[in-house]
Amino acid sequence: MRSIKLTIEYDGTAYHGWQVQPNARTVQGVIETKLAQITGERVKLIASSRTDSGVHALGQVANFKTSSSLDARSFLRALNGLLPEDIRVKDCEEVDEGFHARFSAKRKLYEYRILNGEVHSSFYRHFSWFIPGKLDLARMREAAMKLVGRHDFSSFCSAGSMHKTTAREIYGIQVGRRSGFVVIRIEANAFLKQMVRNIVGTLVDVGRRKLTPSEFGAILEARDRRKAGMAAPAKGLFLVKIHY
Repeated sequence: MRSIKLTIEYDGTAYHGWQVQPNARTVQGVIETKLAQITGERVKLIASSRTDSGVHALGQVANFKTSSSLDARSFLRALNGLLPEDIRVKDCEEVDEGFHARFSAKRKLYEYRILNGEVHSSFYRHFSWFIPGKLDLARMREAAMKLVGRHDFSSFCSAGSMHKTTAREIYGIQVGRRSGFVVIRIEANAFLKQMVRNIVGTLVDVGRRKLTPSEFGAILEARDRRKAGMAAPAKGLFLVKIHY
């Protein structure tokens, strides 16, 4: 059996997340259906991250096993010819049989976009969280730096997580402005359920001066989800890149 690696971009607005679910339209389900048409096989996609309903991807990675003789370029053309416009395969390559999109990953980069201004945008309404009031980015950066390193992120893990441990290592976190957006980028070895959205929601409380950076640090140390802020809306979150 051959192993094929896909790098995928998608607008998650119309999907109930990545992972196949009964009676729900998912990104994985749509791609697997098209792969079955191409290969004549029942194909199982393994993804680097199982993005939630409404979350987008610029660089999701998935792999599948196949006995098809089609080369990678033919898979790329065939898939993009069948997939809906809100899903695109950006790259396709044959990889070693031992490659695993999830377990072979070393680092993952997510980005969250907040449209911070007086008026929301008709174009970006599905791709950002609109916050009209001023955000204090200096305070948000100070708070965010407390997350760098290896910590127990229980305070930022939503209920229903199936992970064996809530310890994760954040390698870097950036809070800045870009073309009218406040952009928060977080790179880590792995993420817990809704971890980025919970961090962003709590950082926004710091930016609104509802919390101090010291109080944000205390929330991290508390290891209690009830202490943290709301989860930021899914529509502002993008899976940017997976490092192997």
